[in-house]
Amino acid sequence: MNLVIVESPAKAKTINKYLGSSFEVLASFGHVRDLPAKNGSVDPEANFQMIWEVDPKAASRLNDIAKALKEADKLILATDPDREGEAISWHVLEVMKQKRALKDQKVERVVFNAITKQAVSEAMKNPRQIDGALVDAYMARRALDYLVGFTLSPVLWRKLPGARSAGRVQSVALRLVCDREQEIERFVAQEYWSLVATLATPRGDTFEARLTGADGKKIQRLDIGSGAEAEDFKQALQAAQFVVASVEAKPARRNPQAPFTTSTLQQEASRKLGFAPAHTMRIAQRLYEGIDIGGETTGLITYMRTDGVQIDPSAITQARKVIGEDYGNAYVPDAPRQYQTKAKNAQEAHEAIRPTDLSRRPASLRSRLDQDQYRLYELIWIRTIASQMESAELERTTVDIEAKVGARNLELRATGQVVKFDGFLAVYQEGRDDDGDDDESRRLPAMSEGEALQRRELAVTQHFTEPPPRFSEASLVKRMEELGIGRPSTYASILQVLKDRGYVRLEKKRLHGEDKGRVVIAFLENFFARYVEYDFTAALEEDLDRISNNEISWQQVLRDFWTDFTGAVEEIKDLRVSQVLDVLDQMLGPHIYTPREDGGDPRQCPSCGEGRLNLKAGKFGAFVGCSNYPECRYTRPLAADSGAEGGDRVLGKDPDTDLDVALKSGRFGPYIQLGEAKDYQDGEKPKRAGIPKSISPADIDLDLALKLLSLPREVGLHPETGQPIKAGIGRFGPYVQHEKTYASLEAGDEVFTIGLNRAVTLIAEKIAKGPSKRKFGSDPGKPLGDHPTLGAVALKSGRYGAYVTAGGVNATIPNDKTPDTITLEEAIALINERAAKGGTKGGAKKKAATKSKAADGADGADKPAKKAPAKKAAAKKAPAKKAAAKTATTSKARTAKTAAAAKPAKKAAVKKTASKASG
Repeated sequence: MNLVIVESPAKAKTINKYLGSSFEVLASFGHVRDLPAKNGSVDPEANFQMIWEVDPKAASRLNDIAKALKEADKLILATDPDREGEAISWHVLEVMKQKRALKDQKVERVVFNAITKQAVSEAMKNPRQIDGALVDAYMARRALDYLVGFTLSPVLWRKLPGARSAGRVQSVALRLVCDREQEIERFVAQEYWSLVATLATPRGDTFEARLTGADGKKIQRLDIGSGAEAEDFKQALQAAQFVVASVEAKPARRNPQAPFTTSTLQQEASRKLGFAPAHTMRIAQRLYEGIDIGGETTGLITYMRTDGVQIDPSAITQARKVIGEDYGNAYVPDAPRQYQTKAKNAQEAHEAIRPTDLSRRPASLRSRLDQDQYRLYELIWIRTIASQMESAELERTTVDIEAKVGARNLELRATGQVVKFDGFLAVYQEGRDDDGDDDESRRLPAMSEGEALQRRELAVTQHFTEPPPRFSEASLVKRMEELGIGRPSTYASILQVLKDRGYVRLEKKRLHGEDKGRVVIAFLENFFARYVEYDFTAALEEDLDRISNNEISWQQVLRDFWTDFTGAVEEIKDLRVSQVLDVLDQMLGPHIYTPREDGGDPRQCPSCGEGRLNLKAGKFGAFVGCSNYPECRYTRPLAADSGAEGGDRVLGKDPDTDLDVALKSGRFGPYIQLGEAKDYQDGEKPKRAGIPKSISPADIDLDLALKLLSLPREVGLHPETGQPIKAGIGRFGPYVQHEKTYASLEAGDEVFTIGLNRAVTLIAEKIAKGPSKRKFGSDPGKPLGDHPTLGAVALKSGRYGAYVTAGGVNATIPNDKTPDTITLEEAIALINERAAKGGTKGGAKKKAATKSKAADGADGADKPAKKAPAKKAAAKKAPAKKAAAKTATTSKARTAKTAAAAKPAKKAAVKKTASKASG
């Protein structure tokens, strides 16, 4: 018997069918080991030795693999064909060696670019050994990210209280967004005018021509800068005689774009389908792993993490055949098209993303795929087909026109374009991030040199230059790829982290830099400038690629980086918080202190009128306060208009009930409400719905509010049981539920749009992991981020209510806060407070937390001692351990108190599922 290891159970099930009874295919469920989230997991003093820890969730799966291996003749590692896949295979093999499950069994590594019977069978015939260079590159990347995170994050916390952790690549991506915000704020609009004449030929055909020159000088777009200049040209054109000076028609060809890479797929799916990169990758993963199409599960696309643009010759042959059948032989080029990657630092040369079988037209799969799967498959199919089609043949025409008035000679130009043969344009045209005027797309009427033209209209228009647009997710991914920052396989997770940490927000498909993100970047640019430089980050990526090519030692790359990095950290260790804030206050001044309408000093305190506003730091982040503290206690967020809720507002009418749908501000934050109490009978409460933390209240419109009120919604009936599957938002985020099984949605899944196939898969994966054995205190909880010294911070549901925990320190959430909206900063403040009172499982952790808090307090002597009701409320409560030891009467009273505190939350639309959503 041969034992085959893959990542996912869906892939395992499909491949097992292909290979037959002599093979057993087991899933690792992704990575099985990682660096523990604590100091010392990477030791620079011991040549960067790493301490790997088995994920508790993977322990039972590894035991199953070890047990099966003892009965196997061969171990075949068949994880994904990239660095991460190579690393998973290496980790599994290392654990098997440690468990002594390997005796004399042969070990082979196989890779396949598509999950089809042919691809898998071919891979099994061509095994190799684990690629040590790829594993080294993985270890170098993992160690770098760990060292930066665990070295820089504590510095941020000591010098910039309230800041979240920083990352090697994510901070550079954040800088791109924040730099664009600065460009927009510094932008000064410039006035300019355009003159466009509508002219008619002797045959009565009309077209538009733009003023491009006067008196022998060219007129550029911004050259006419005032109304007076525009009026002068207008009068001249109104009296002018127009004659065609020249007509030039040039043939042109437009070639199709290459098949999709990971990056271009994310960009086009964002532009054309409105998908977030994480959502695109989630759907692509399902299409790659396999879909049931008429009793057979098969992969529909090739591997979706790739920089390569070439495709297999057999696929090219098939594409040409499909093009001839569907569009005619005129659309098939004489020779197959070959593409070369242009991406900076392109890594492993995998095949481009394409359908595994191009004869499988999208229409034939519509009934087998959910809506998003179908749309993404169709996009991949038409892009692949278009890439092998004939070029479009165009004719670009330029007509120069003379306008004579007295001694003056004005010049106008009209441009147009005619498609002589559409070629690949019959199938596909790549989207653009920013739409603009495209005069060349117009078609011009027939004209000849020397013909007189009649002026019909003259449009004189005032314009103002506009600031550069904010990045969309697609344009940010494109820019990162151009700069060589990160890797396409990581872009989706980077964007998700920036949104989850509140560094950026997505509004109307554009990324806006939030205050907390701008503060972090300002700090890094001033004190760690080198490590957020684009060229430095790209150069480091090149070194990591050299490691994967076996050109350089991974330890040497780490040594070079670590020496300089620790030096930079050492340089700022003696800086006080007040010094840091002064620097940031100066750098962020234009953003924080916007000009006043009355022309007064923007830094003057609006409360006392005497003090000056300056940047201060509190436990929950930076804020603006008065210099006359404590006499004046005026504070506000960084941006004067940030965080403003604007009070209650009616969004519109519910079409079913004709009741008002309103956005309201409550004790625990904003929420949606349907109608008022007077609209309900028998004491029934108005229907309410909470707002997920990923959605800004400013972005809530009537459609979204109605969707939130509609939850939980029925996705469909389970194909095996016939029972409904529901989707909703619970205490720990969005979920799907079937009978008593609850499965959390993953990054990229949308609670409003998740389809039946995806929901069934999530339920099946949850069941495959075994029944939940969760007890009070063993709940894995909802991850919130990292504590600077205690490791991962999680929100959990305990016997006495919700609490936050890190490194064995548990802190109860006070009554005046709701678990659904607790932030990382608030959680860490509660944990630090609890640790200072002795609430730890280990003395070292207690000292670390106490030391971190003391350092913050010493450096932040100048910050206001603001009242913190949350802190007092938390202090009044006994820790869970002590509460457990109290009498039954005390326990009942405590439970009743917790229930009373949670009462407002029960009014939300998700009340029926909140207690189970974490499953």
